[in-house]
Amino acid sequence: MLEINDGAIAEGEFVEVDPPHRVVFTWGWRGDRQVPPGSSTVEVTLEPDGDATIVRLIHGDLPEEATEGHAEGWDHFMPRLVTVAGGGNPGPDPWGQ
Repeated sequence: MLEINDGAIAEGEFVEVDPPHRVVFTWGWRGDRQVPPGSSTVEVTLEPDGDATIVRLIHGDLPEEATEGHAEGWDHFMPRLVTVAGGGNPGPDPWGQ
């Protein structure tokens, strides 16, 4: 379970964990009929690129009408993850208020 904010709780299970290269997990939203918990799959792969890392994220099994909203969410949170991974603090999440 991952509480994004008071109104958005994601749930899923790890399907595959291959440190430090790949993680696959199911994803969905508590109380959401369109994308219920465990109904979609997220695959994250990490590939070394010199002093950096290329992160590839594929979110599959989403209904067509849910893809835009999920893309917006990943676009919002991935830069925050980059900041944290680099040792920084992204500050308060404007979506969490």
